[in-house]
Amino acid sequence: MENYEIADILKETAKLMELHEENSFKIKSYQNASFKLDRLTEKLEGKSVADLEKVDGIGKSLSVKIFELLSTGTFPDLKKLIDQTPPGVIELMHIKGIGPKKVAVIWKEMGIETPGELLYACNENRLIEVKGFGQKTQETIRQAILFMMASKGYHHYATAEALSWNILAKAKNTLGVSWDFTGDMRRKCEVIEQIDFIITDDFREDFLKLLVSSKEIDSNTIQASEKNIQLQSTSGIKIIIDVVATADFVFERWKSTGNKKHIDDCLSFKQINEQDLKDAKSENEIYQRLGLAYVEPEMREGIFEIELMKNNSVPVLVTYENLKGILHNHSTYSDGIHSLKEMAEACKKLNMQYLGMCDHSKSAGYANGLSIERVQQQHAEIDELNKAMAPFKIFKGIESDILSDGSLDYPEEILKSFDFIVASVHSGLQMDEEKATQRLIKAIENPYTTILGHPTGRLLLARKGYPIDHKAVIDACAANNVVIELNAHPYRLDIDWRWIQYALSKNVMISINPDAHATDGYLDMYYGVCAARKGGLTAEMTFNAKDLEAVTKWFQQKNGIKNS
Repeated sequence: MENYEIADILKETAKLMELHEENSFKIKSYQNASFKLDRLTEKLEGKSVADLEKVDGIGKSLSVKIFELLSTGTFPDLKKLIDQTPPGVIELMHIKGIGPKKVAVIWKEMGIETPGELLYACNENRLIEVKGFGQKTQETIRQAILFMMASKGYHHYATAEALSWNILAKAKNTLGVSWDFTGDMRRKCEVIEQIDFIITDDFREDFLKLLVSSKEIDSNTIQASEKNIQLQSTSGIKIIIDVVATADFVFERWKSTGNKKHIDDCLSFKQINEQDLKDAKSENEIYQRLGLAYVEPEMREGIFEIELMKNNSVPVLVTYENLKGILHNHSTYSDGIHSLKEMAEACKKLNMQYLGMCDHSKSAGYANGLSIERVQQQHAEIDELNKAMAPFKIFKGIESDILSDGSLDYPEEILKSFDFIVASVHSGLQMDEEKATQRLIKAIENPYTTILGHPTGRLLLARKGYPIDHKAVIDACAANNVVIELNAHPYRLDIDWRWIQYALSKNVMISINPDAHATDGYLDMYYGVCAARKGGLTAEMTFNAKDLEAVTKWFQQKNGIKNS
């Protein structure tokens, strides 16, 4: 074992000791030993305990432990600390810019245990008010996490899309003619490994110039051949560009967009040879030659769309323009950045007809959840704003925690005061499928539950989410007239789009909700629409595509209020 490896083990041990608030003198002795051994030129391996004790920085106690490490390859002090620490918290320790003391606050006070959860908290601005952090530290941490994730090779679609448009803003007018996204990017998959483009050969040089001139591209990574260009962004995202003849662009884009199963299923339907499709002038024409209905790129996953195409029953998919209101949003009443009035004004500027405020309920102490008195205060402010902003409407909502037994977070007389309730799980996430499913179903069966919020609690690239029996949960929503949220935050996108078809088959509506904690969070609905379209969602089955009159009537009927 090399000296630097011993030094690293001592350094890691000292960090974890500091995290767990152990003896400060002992922590300093480990730090000092690590520092000196990392610079020691004399090899430690092979030395006796007595010889190790004589080395500057080691001393009597550590000499025995280092000897054991060299003899057995084990270091009991470190193993004990690792056993006491969640794996994700250890990952937090390795994020640049976060020391053990900050990790202790993040873990023990904020309940955050993975880098992905911390990234989500940064994007929700939850670190700003925490002692010892602030805006600048939060942004530094956010960038460090993004870089760490990029180095692992997986990226949120939103991150990759934003990067792509930063690079290609000047080429937007030639999208679909000289270049386009392809592969997972064009299908708008929620998580991607790389950004794929396809370009025409006569656009190759212009495209290369855009790449080289972009500050987002590491020009040292560019490898270009006649038919292919490979490179990386400065943030570590891999980019692959296929170069094709202009005459082949339509066909090659089609072939590289759908996944393998979609393409194979299409080609086998009428046993058509690829050569018979190459001169097609549009993707619509390709599908016509195949004897299949056209399907949008997002749906080309080879899961359920082929049967719809065969039967000429491909739905008209929901679009962002179909949305009439924004439900599930937070303000400064709980953990939001902007005031209730600011959130309302920003929503109205987007030409929406209504806003649903859903600040956190009283059990969410981590998010400044609303006491009963503060609920009443917020309702009074909403009444005043509704008078001033009519015909725009603010609905009185709450994101009620689903407690461990499946109950909601307020007594019945308070639950009655809301226009609608989004019920969500935020704590006690370590559940088996039976426990999680029953917890959700009990909340769904509560007559005051309007919308089931982010059903699995997943955070993409960070937290898998608790396992649930999706069919049983959706069936319960159908039986109790409960809408299911598609949480549009690009790190959630929960409910998973793969379950939308089953929900539609049970006549369960989907609400595309941004879970916005600031006015710019409204824009996340775009990503929710992308996921919804992958699942084949229509405007008719999108709850917040209803206009104000229809949503008002629906809430009243759900709440048992007869129209006057």
